[in-house]
Amino acid sequence: MDNVTTRAAFRFFCPLRVRYSEVDQQGVVFNAHYLTYYDTAITEYFRGLPYDLMAEATASGIDFHTVRCVVEYKAPIRFDQELEIGCRVARLGRSSLSFALGIFPKGGEALLATGEVVWVHTDQRSHRPVAVGDRLRGLLRVREGENLGG
Repeated sequence: MDNVTTRAAFRFFCPLRVRYSEVDQQGVVFNAHYLTYYDTAITEYFRGLPYDLMAEATASGIDFHTVRCVVEYKAPIRFDQELEIGCRVARLGRSSLSFALGIFPKGGEALLATGEVVWVHTDQRSHRPVAVGDRLRGLLRVREGENLGG
């Protein structure tokens, strides 16, 4: 997994507040919700590019499939806590995107959790990988600059 240790590793953040329905009996965020948080941050990341994933998939018949998800828990996250989820494309392959994610308290430096999500660009009829298009590559290079691996 991409080594994410500080806020400075990210140019994009998605704000989020922990809802009551997301905490478990111990009063901390239930583990499965971290992937929902990461998915929300990735969606907002694309919205901010701007790049409409749904419209592109509908028009082209090509969409991304999630092939890997990793969550590392660093510190408890509790009900009503305000968070900022850092999201970046850490690696851009021929047909894949690897996202690095980090959860921080709002305005804070403490790393609460890290994540990695890997997507493969896939033809929805054949289910075979397809190269990521030039338009999206260009938008990602502008957003990530020197941070973009691959």
